[in-house]
Amino acid sequence: MRKGGALRTAAVVAVGGALAMSLTACGGTGHRRPAGHGGPAERTPGRGAFPSRVPGIGDHMWHRVPSGSRQVVAVHGAGPDSPDATVDFFTKHGSHWERAGSWPAHNGRKGWTTDHHEGDQRTPVGVFTLSDAGGVLENPGAKLPYTRSAAFQAPRSWTKNAWHDFDYVIAIDFNRVKGTPPNDPTRPQGQSRGGGIWLHMDHGSGTSACVTLSESAMRYLLRSLDPRQHPVVVMGDKADLQA
Repeated sequence: MRKGGALRTAAVVAVGGALAMSLTACGGTGHRRPAGHGGPAERTPGRGAFPSRVPGIGDHMWHRVPSGSRQVVAVHGAGPDSPDATVDFFTKHGSHWERAGSWPAHNGRKGWTTDHHEGDQRTPVGVFTLSDAGGVLENPGAKLPYTRSAAFQAPRSWTKNAWHDFDYVIAIDFNRVKGTPPNDPTRPQGQSRGGGIWLHMDHGSGTSACVTLSESAMRYLLRSLDPRQHPVVVMGDKADLQA
């Protein structure tokens, strides 16, 4: 049930081990969270000539972006085995793409994979839609359907620096059912295929498969991603993206 077409009810109950399974892909770490939960300093690029396609994405990936998509979150991994990445947010205006924001980020602690499976600690390479959001905190003004629930809270058995990882999350539509809360445990392709892969708040190092950004970056994306613009995430290490 949604309120105003954008909000779901806050009462979301985790059944049995469902929540634990949905959080497995993200996972906690023993690394220190940077001050302010924000990771390295963010950067906003200067504006220049607007390209006719998102820079750094080659034909193979670009042809997988739906023609109706007018918002692209591009995750450029530093290398196939690196946990470091940069996230660029592009919006389409007419026939041209404009970069609206750019932030340092992290991905799977072992890098990237084109054949993701549960527990490999690598982030799947590909183009995925972005349909649902949620988190522990109150909706900051998201246009995507947003589920607020304490069920998103990271386990207190994780190190303290990871306790706020799921204050804000945006589900990446990899092996999940669109139109459900991000922590819905249903995996249409099977449990071993992995799932529970999100954009969420950064704790300063690599993840089990998710992509992480600062709190301010997550708030910006939540307020900007619009289902009417058919947003997608295009992600992978730079070589895969440029192929």
